[in-house]
Formats: sequence, C-alpha cells, structure tokens
Amino acid sequence: MQTIGLVGGMSWESSAAYYELLNRGVEQRLGGLHSAKTVMASVEFAQITALQEAEDWDGVAEILADAARSVERAGAEFLMLCTTTFHRVAEQVEAAIDIPLVHLADVVAEAAKAQGVEVIALIGTRFAMSRVFFTERIARHGLEVVVPEESHHDEINRIIYEELVHGKVVDDSRKYVVGLIDELWDAGAGGVILGCSELELLVKQADSNLPVFPCTSLHVSAALDRALA
Repeated sequence: MQTIGLVGGMSWESSAAYYELLNRGVEQRLGGLHSAKTVMASVEFAQITALQEAEDWDGVAEILADAARSVERAGAEFLMLCTTTFHRVAEQVEAAIDIPLVHLADVVAEAAKAQGVEVIALIGTRFAMSRVFFTERIARHGLEVVVPEESHHDEINRIIYEELVHGKVVDDSRKYVVGLIDELWDAGAGGVILGCSELELLVKQADSNLPVFPCTSLHVSAALDRALA
C-alpha cells in the first residue's frame, strides 16, 4: 500500500471527510483491521482565504507548496489537495515536489466521461464558478462545462462558508441547491459536479434526477485505486 499525502485545512470539514472516506475505503476493499497510510499537513483556513480574497496567489502557492513538501518529506508517495478552490495553484504546488499530484479536475472529468456525460455543470464556491482554472482543466478532456447564472453565486457561497464549513446542514439550503440543479438540467447539463467538498454534506444522489459527481468521493476513490494498485 502506498502512503497518500494530503494537504488539508480548506476547510477542516473537508479534510475530515477525506480522512474518513480514505480509511473506510481501505477497510471495505481489504477488510479486517486495514486502514489507509496517510500523511496530512493542514493549513490555516482563515489565513489562506484572506490571501485568496486579496488575489495573492503567489502567497497561497507558497503556503500550499510548503505544506506539500512537508508531506513529501514525511514519506508520501503521491499528493492530493483536499480542496477545489485552491486547485487554482495546483500546477505551482506540483512543480515544488517530486511526487505525483492527483488533480481533482482530471478525476472528475474521467468519471463523467465514463458515464457518457458530454455537458457537465459545476456548482462550487463563487471563485470556482467565476474563474476558469477548474472548468478549463475539465474541458481539456472533451467535456463542455456550464455553471449557474451569476445571480446564484453569492447564495451558494453563503451556504458553503456560513453553513457547511461549520458543519451546519440546513434543509432550505438543500432545497435551493437541488432547485438550481434542476435549472441546470433544463439548460442542457447531463450531470452536475459538486465542486466543493462541503456540498457533499448537503446534496446526495437521491436528491437529484441528474447524475451527481461528488468531488471528494471521486478523488478518494482514485487515490485508493492508486495506493492499492
């Protein structure tokens, strides 16, 4: 079994989900007392969010690259960033280490293609929806990517940052996001990416008529395939 490197803390709810899913996945695949071999460096969410809001991406990259190097020194054999938004600096982080980085956008794109989806919707933070760093990476796989109308971005961001990152799951917020998924379906989407780990606390496949692609679960599955190969 390979040792999985994790850079987390964006938010700690996301990191906790990664850790739990990795260990449950190993237990399911191998049985007995088996658990995942992991090394995690967790950054300070308020600090890195302030840098993001200031558009100081070199500062963000420096922090995440330093965390990634520490994970590599601790014995990780490949790396995962436990975040969608901060994949904005994934290429800079990857350049700072000598182990492979399993890029979330590549994993999600391959999962969508495996289900025959050609047009995929992305719901995530305001930043992830309004910038192209993630959608363009997915589009490289031959997929068309759509996002909600800009009028929805602030409310989705509020749900993520004021509720979900604190572990609060509000039914009215679930109804809002599910209604938005229905709108994206009407607009031609053949599936929807839950492009923020915390959104997986809120929306499940049973809530949607569209195929749902949960980023964290798919990222974890890809990591387990690699670690246990």
